Amino acid sequence: MEPARAIRIAAVGDVMMGTTFPESILPPEDGATLFRAVAPLLAGHDVVFGNLEGPLTDLPRSPKCPKPRRKGRPCFAFRTPPRYAARLAEAGFTAVNVANNHALDFGMEGLDDTLDVLDAAGIEAVGGERVAVFTIEGKSVAVAGFSYSLRTPYVHPLRDVDAAREIVAELKGEYDLVVVSFHGGAEGSRAIRVADAEEEFMGENRGNVVRFARAAVDAGADLVLGHGPHVPRAIEVYRGKLIAYSLGNFAVYSMFNIKGPSGLGYALQTELDPETGDVLRFRTPSVALRHPGIPEPDPSGKAEALLRDLSEEFLAGEPDAAERRETLSRLWE
Repeated sequence: MEPARAIRIAAVGDVMMGTTFPESILPPEDGATLFRAVAPLLAGHDVVFGNLEGPLTDLPRSPKCPKPRRKGRPCFAFRTPPRYAARLAEAGFTAVNVANNHALDFGMEGLDDTLDVLDAAGIEAVGGERVAVFTIEGKSVAVAGFSYSLRTPYVHPLRDVDAAREIVAELKGEYDLVVVSFHGGAEGSRAIRVADAEEEFMGENRGNVVRFARAAVDAGADLVLGHGPHVPRAIEVYRGKLIAYSLGNFAVYSMFNIKGPSGLGYALQTELDPETGDVLRFRTPSVALRHPGIPEPDPSGKAEALLRDLSEEFLAGEPDAAERRETLSRLWE
């Protein structure tokens, strides 16, 4: 009897496909070509994951931004047409995270609309009580979503590490493999370096993502996927499990900064041992965002080069740095 093949998971970072609030700013051909160039990076995987920034709804008013153009600091709320769920499905996404700070841009009703259209498109929503479950090679694979943001039924807590540890342990008791998604950390080019410390952005505590991610692995997580900083961050292998501290931007049409590292993303392509959940190998093909936020493969590999430098620097302070860097290098194809 041949051994079971590896479980293949592709993951990308932040996805915002355009908005109709407060005015309509949508991609060419109504989004039909938005993912065309990068869809091959997602093909051939058992699970394809991304972080969905903002609801899929037609609701007219945002309780978050009743006056989005107010003087001083503008208020940002995203509203993507519900029909764009089909664009995600066409690109190959099978699971998207809704545990983030933009999911409630149009309130709980807007989030409920999002969940409904994702369900109709055959895409699993990830966040809080919405745990995506896939059966792959006879193994049950769960994907759960955590965030620093307001706790709702669709957000597991990131900042309460003890509670997070308990949730992951419960999931591991029920499913063979557990993938943990988290939305946390500071944002922007000044936040490309992750550290084992609490992070703040715009006066808001966004958690200690290193402490959270390692606690998740200690509790049974087999893969940890970070997003929210809008820039790539270090990758590490911790106790045999892969942790990506930020997947960066992937497709953020018009409303996001894409200068410098904010315009660099990647597709994390992982292969996991179906018995142990350990990472067997992984790849990080680079993506560059073409103005105003359209993803394209980047043959120059800028994002991957940055990732390798950041990961090397991150591990330099670890007591077993040489061994861990060797492990990372060996598994990173």
